[in-house]
Amino acid sequence: MATPGERTIADVLSDIVGNIQQIVRAEVRLAKAELQEDLIRVKSAAVLFAVGAVAGLLGVAFVLLAAVWALALVVVPWAAALIVGVVVAAIAGLCVMSALKGLKDVGVPRTAETIREDIQWAKTRVK
Repeated sequence: MATPGERTIADVLSDIVGNIQQIVRAEVRLAKAELQEDLIRVKSAAVLFAVGAVAGLLGVAFVLLAAVWALALVVVPWAAALIVGVVVAAIAGLCVMSALKGLKDVGVPRTAETIREDIQWAKTRVK
């Protein structure tokens, strides 16, 4: 039986459960905040990507047409169109890879780290 001033096992277990609940709530709040930050970044990137793609497509179409006509003075027209098409495809591939690289680090790294710390803390409290 617990003497005055000592805590019972039920009190200790109740405190542990309460602490774990507080930790879980804090982790959920942190995850929500991180996801909201990432959502804002992704939304901005997507809008800029779409506007840039449309404007670029219109501008590049005319430049490419001029390039095909210029090359057609040197080679047959179908070869001029093929050369320009291959160059444009290579540039498009580089642009898409660059856009995907910018979206690569989306996630919840701080939440994952604090969860690892919380698990380590809980393990030391149990021992």
